[in-house]
Amino acid sequence: MGLDQPSRRAFLAGSVVTVGAGGAYYLSRSDDAAHDLSPSFHSSDETSAFGVDLAGKPIMGSPEAPIEIYYWTDFQCPFCERFERETLPELVRNYVGPGDVRIVLIALPYFGADSMTAAVASKCVWEQVRNDDSSAYWDWHAAVFDQQGEKNSGWASTENLLEYTRSVDAVDADALESCLEDRRSELEDAVESDADRATELGVSGTPTFVVFDPESEAAGSLVGAQPLERFEEAIERIEDA
Repeated sequence: MGLDQPSRRAFLAGSVVTVGAGGAYYLSRSDDAAHDLSPSFHSSDETSAFGVDLAGKPIMGSPEAPIEIYYWTDFQCPFCERFERETLPELVRNYVGPGDVRIVLIALPYFGADSMTAAVASKCVWEQVRNDDSSAYWDWHAAVFDQQGEKNSGWASTENLLEYTRSVDAVDADALESCLEDRRSELEDAVESDADRATELGVSGTPTFVVFDPESEAAGSLVGAQPLERFEEAIERIEDA
């Protein structure tokens, strides 16, 4: 399937063909693959050429990468966990590490209250580490996905998220607890704003991805836990658009 008529304008108008849905064609990966990675992260307070406010969002890869991938995710989403375990490690090694792609991580609490708690915690952790040890965010992010249980079973409660955080050396669980107590309402508003923007862009579930070239404004979307081959096809088509 192709990414026909790829452009930011076409995407916003709903005319870009989505490549795949659901969770077909999975690749086999070690459960520890995500922990073998050491991706770089950076932050930005700008609004991207795609129209996404980058403030408060972890961005994996080089700021100079010519291709952007926007990744809407929910820590409770089983297809997100599968993507992170089976596809993301190779995507990072083959594209992010060499500087060809950067990935903007956007928390979208699709599955309810615990998803919102995890999304807020994610923002707290990113704010805590982004200036001093931004790569620590990845350790926390991977640790939370490692603990994924049944949706809304309580595995992503505040108490449990704090417990997982204590296993991540470079993240201060006490600081996270304080952030969740003092700033939850403010950060929930930020998450809801991100969710509203996702709806405007036609994002209706997780994981959803948009591959975007800021120079040409070519854009195309993928939905579901797609294998590396689908991302390779999407990146190539966007680069050639």
